[in-house]
Amino acid sequence: MPWSEVSPMDQKRFFIKDWRRQTFTFVELCDRYGISRKTGYKWVARFQEEGLPGLTDRSRRPLTSPNATPVEIEDKIVELRGRHPTWGPKKLLWTLEQRHPDLDWPARSTTADILVRNDLITHHLRRRYPGHGGKPAVSMSEPNQTWSADFKGQFKTTDGIYCYPLTVCDGASRYVLEVKGLDSTKCVLTMPRFERLFKEFGMPKIIRSDNGVPFATNGLGRLSELSVWWIRLGIYPERIQPSHPEQNGRHERMHRTLKRETARPPAASMRAQQRRFDRFRAEYNDERPHEALDGATPSSLYVPSPRAFPSELPEVGYPPHFELRYVSRNGCMRFNKIAVNITHAIIGQYVGLEEVGDGIWDVYYGPMRLGQLDERKGSIEDALGRRARNSRSIHNRPMSPMSLD
Repeated sequence: MPWSEVSPMDQKRFFIKDWRRQTFTFVELCDRYGISRKTGYKWVARFQEEGLPGLTDRSRRPLTSPNATPVEIEDKIVELRGRHPTWGPKKLLWTLEQRHPDLDWPARSTTADILVRNDLITHHLRRRYPGHGGKPAVSMSEPNQTWSADFKGQFKTTDGIYCYPLTVCDGASRYVLEVKGLDSTKCVLTMPRFERLFKEFGMPKIIRSDNGVPFATNGLGRLSELSVWWIRLGIYPERIQPSHPEQNGRHERMHRTLKRETARPPAASMRAQQRRFDRFRAEYNDERPHEALDGATPSSLYVPSPRAFPSELPEVGYPPHFELRYVSRNGCMRFNKIAVNITHAIIGQYVGLEEVGDGIWDVYYGPMRLGQLDERKGSIEDALGRRARNSRSIHNRPMSPMSLD
């Protein structure tokens, strides 16, 4: 037999019925329902005035407030805001105080509340930024262990065409692998340049970059089309923390020299600018002594990587104990009959799930940990405990590659 549930309104009706029957004294009746006599008299008085509708809960908001802003003041604020929709509370108060110095104007925060109350301020949703795995931890101790890549700030050549210099360096030897002026930072232009580098110099284990296009996006794991391609090639995309260019300091120092020697002033055309880049690269690698290398040149220390570029793009692999889930065309995977949002960067591929707790799963794409899935909530939280739809942390394990070999 199911339990019977009694709402507060039902109890009030039962109380009134028993009061009308006069079966109990008023004190006994109040004790029977666990209320004070003051509350009982209040219910009876409301019933006598309004009937059963009078028993519904009422707002406890006071009818008057001695600290409320006078209507005259509020009307003047609303009127001035209507004439100047872009003015904030501070500008409104400055103007009103000059026009009406005899009135007592409210504080800035109260003025903002008045604007909100009158629907004169539109709240914009804050942009969600994905989590980050933290400071890069892999040292640049040997050639081709870590390459660094970046786009030097774009500039116009004298014919009015924008130049976006793509730069790629070997971290250990400081060897400049590429300085190429491109028309934009789009992946369709960047990927062929890296393919050429991989065929000529072999492939590194890690490529370190910032969080800009085309190296990263705002999706889960900051995966982009370019970084997904690197992972499938067995290259781990390592990203510096946002607003911390010093974590790629070797590359930034090379950029300063590149800008001083090739872009001040810019060349007359993109072709002429590229000739400057080529001369800079040859001198930087073969002639210029490097202080951090004890006077040696980068070309004297760099050797190509033994990891050859494959003829066919391999699929990512996972350990045997991982559960695999397919990422469909909408960027989601199915888990326990629930569609869980992943990212559009890996549509048509598989992610790996490793159970690390009761209903808690680490989600990987290849060696990269994307975040953590709580099967009870049906959503993934990134490395900083932020969800794609809201914010509430579960765990905070760092994002790190399972293996770099």
